[in-house]
Amino acid sequence: MSEGDILKREPIYQGKVIDVAVETVELPDGSLVDLEMVRHPGGAAAVALDEQERVCLLRQYRHASGGWLWELPAGRIDPGETHFSTAKRELAEEAGLEAEDWTDLGLMHSSPGIFNEIIYLWLARGLTSLPHEHEHGEVIEIHWMPLNQALDWCNDGTITDGKTLIGLYRAGALLKTRAELLSEDPGC
Repeated sequence: MSEGDILKREPIYQGKVIDVAVETVELPDGSLVDLEMVRHPGGAAAVALDEQERVCLLRQYRHASGGWLWELPAGRIDPGETHFSTAKRELAEEAGLEAEDWTDLGLMHSSPGIFNEIIYLWLARGLTSLPHEHEHGEVIEIHWMPLNQALDWCNDGTITDGKTLIGLYRAGALLKTRAELLSEDPGC
């Protein structure tokens, strides 16, 4: 839904990250409805793979989810920043990594019924370690595991974070397709 469809907006809360309001909108069928909306600047996440096809996963404490989650390095887009710049910055800040090769894995909507957040997903390869410190309020452990094990964790429910599930599945599918194309190439 575009901003032009909003007929009335009643602000409820304006925070550092989110803006909450009741918006009166006209739906495509012509009906009017009041929607509780949470507006967010969006984010980016990186599926960082090393030469051994191990993925960098963060075990991060999340109060809102009631404990620890397995996640990709990710974060909010800052004002004036592109989603690609966000992915690079968050990979450096949260995992202490920079990457030479980046592949766009598309975007995802985190919870489109009430939330306008879009998360952009990237595959990062050609990794180099950097010194880093986590931000105040971040409780993060950095772990490396084979991509296949991470995909198994997606399937068995160990990984439940949406951006991480989608990022890992898309990266796995892309790498599988590339491997199949290489195996079919008679020049290999």
